[in-house]
Amino acid sequence: MRFSSSHLLLCLGILFGVGLVLPARADIALGAKTVSLPGLKLQEVQALVGEDGQGGLKLSLRAARADVPTMGWRRVAADLQGSLQRDVHMRWLFNGTVQLVGAPGAALSNAKVAMVVDEAANTLEVDISQAAAQASMALPLDQPTHAQISLKGLPVSWLQGLLSTLWSGRATAGKLDADMALDLENKGIQASGQFALSAAGFDTASGTMAGQGVNGNGRLNIDTTSTPSRIDLDASMRGGELLLGPIYARLPDHPVQVSLAATTHNGAVDFTRLRVADADALQFEGMLAFNAKGEVQKLKLDKLQARFPAAYQRYGQAWLTTLGMRDVRIDGQLAGNLDLDASGLRSFDFDTDGLDLADSEGRLSIKGLRGGVDWAAEGERPATTLNWQGLQVYRMVNGPAQSRWQSRGGALSLQRALEVPLLNGKVRIGDLEWRPAAARGRRLETSLTFAGIDMAAFSRAMGWPEFQGTLGGAIPGLRWIDDHIEMEGGLTVNVFDGFLNITRMSLQGPFGSSPILSADIQLRQLDLALMTSVFDFGSITGRLDGSIDELRLVNWNPIAFKANLLAGSGGRISQRAVNNLTSFGGGGVATGLQGAVLKLFKTFGYKRIGLSCVLQGSVCRMGGLDNNADGYTILEGSGLPHLQIVGHQTQVDWPTLVRRLKAATEGTPPEVR
Repeated sequence: MRFSSSHLLLCLGILFGVGLVLPARADIALGAKTVSLPGLKLQEVQALVGEDGQGGLKLSLRAARADVPTMGWRRVAADLQGSLQRDVHMRWLFNGTVQLVGAPGAALSNAKVAMVVDEAANTLEVDISQAAAQASMALPLDQPTHAQISLKGLPVSWLQGLLSTLWSGRATAGKLDADMALDLENKGIQASGQFALSAAGFDTASGTMAGQGVNGNGRLNIDTTSTPSRIDLDASMRGGELLLGPIYARLPDHPVQVSLAATTHNGAVDFTRLRVADADALQFEGMLAFNAKGEVQKLKLDKLQARFPAAYQRYGQAWLTTLGMRDVRIDGQLAGNLDLDASGLRSFDFDTDGLDLADSEGRLSIKGLRGGVDWAAEGERPATTLNWQGLQVYRMVNGPAQSRWQSRGGALSLQRALEVPLLNGKVRIGDLEWRPAAARGRRLETSLTFAGIDMAAFSRAMGWPEFQGTLGGAIPGLRWIDDHIEMEGGLTVNVFDGFLNITRMSLQGPFGSSPILSADIQLRQLDLALMTSVFDFGSITGRLDGSIDELRLVNWNPIAFKANLLAGSGGRISQRAVNNLTSFGGGGVATGLQGAVLKLFKTFGYKRIGLSCVLQGSVCRMGGLDNNADGYTILEGSGLPHLQIVGHQTQVDWPTLVRRLKAATEGTPPEVR
């Protein structure tokens, strides 16, 4: 920024020199199609020198177009007006105004200019002010390409032209104070000195780099005389927000030390050295590179030390949010390294002596994490150990476990099977292999075995009515493919003295905002007496078989399935269960007895009960044991009194059906329409 202003001042000095060399006599006009000076080209130049009536000269210099490539200025119109006098020390004094039209950031659109030319001292001094912005420059007359510049309150946007010669970014806000040394060469500039920024902002067209409300001070060196251009910065930054590719920082009010060396060429930016030290939150050394499109080409973080929760609050919140984890609570410390390039992850490792993490939505919680992992896309890494005191996935609370990991050929694998206590039973994880660099295809593959999982505890954890039984079975293959997890084989659940067989299960976006679960479920010989006692539905005896195919849950709410339920071996059903079954189909009870007589019986014999529902969108298409134009049979009676329940509503609103089921299981009277 300083360089832009100093360069502008230099140009003004050169313009002033053009007027100065004119003969000191009244009303002399000079015109030129083109005036070319080192680093400056003027076109359609008009100069006028005349007497001001006070012993001095009036100077007017206009250029329809001024180009200063090293400053990023193109097609800038310039108008310099003022008076020129000699003082008692034989110095030339100029006071006037300068107006530029089309300069980046509307720089010097209406500025005051004061210049002193001291031939004896071989110096040119220039002071420019516009509103609260002030710029001062001093340079030797015999070396006008070298200047000392002082800036106060300069709008950062005035430096947009110079920034455009370095990268594709755009200055959006902020003020700058600076004391810089500037050297102007044909191929560019060299500048160095101290600076202070307040409320600075910038962004890029790709949106991968941006800053807002950033404050800081430090030392800056810029060299655009060679290819690529070079930038060195050592600064203390505080306040505001920064985005550098995948790194988002909400800077604290206390100073954060930032040191970087960068090269820029044709819009690409390569941070060959990047050091950040936020004492109570985050420290690392590394490298970061973007191509001209703003895409990350390299990110390497070495010697990373993170202290939570400050590291998460200032630097990790946005990154974890992209992984679907919002409002995470983290305490502890972590050390590690990370290396990725345009193709993806190359290596990472971390180690902690104590870390607690919990997702506010209850999807994942880890307590007492100790140890680490070490992975690389190529070669072999030393084996590591990772322990935890508690692990909770959704509402499933797992006990402590110790795992052993090793990376070979890009796969991070468990070295031995891992047994994790879960709900009075255990889960055995075997042959787990994770390929972190796999952008698509199989990222993770493992096998799981469940034994003795208490269904009552499982039900309580899920907020369901308490089922009795145990969950057991094996998943011979569980794979994380692209963005979803697929289960190979089946999982058997022993519940209500029968079985649920779950097959073709997959889970998409397990930690996203709307996970999608798909599965087929087979029901075999469930004891209806146990089942209806749990749900307080009314008593039904007998055995239930059925299927729930093509089940699809979005954020754990069903949006589609094909369900068929059949109790085909007969049994007895209570008066209350009859009423509840009737409410589902919006039907009625057909019997050879009058309703008043029906009420004399507490239970009824039945031969078959059948009910089906095909859910599409929010509508359930109902069916029963048989279907005809008058409806469908839900219950076929047996013995006396002979009972038959017929449903008439074939299209039922799903939320309404759920509301009826909830009312039935809560013991409230059924809603029959």
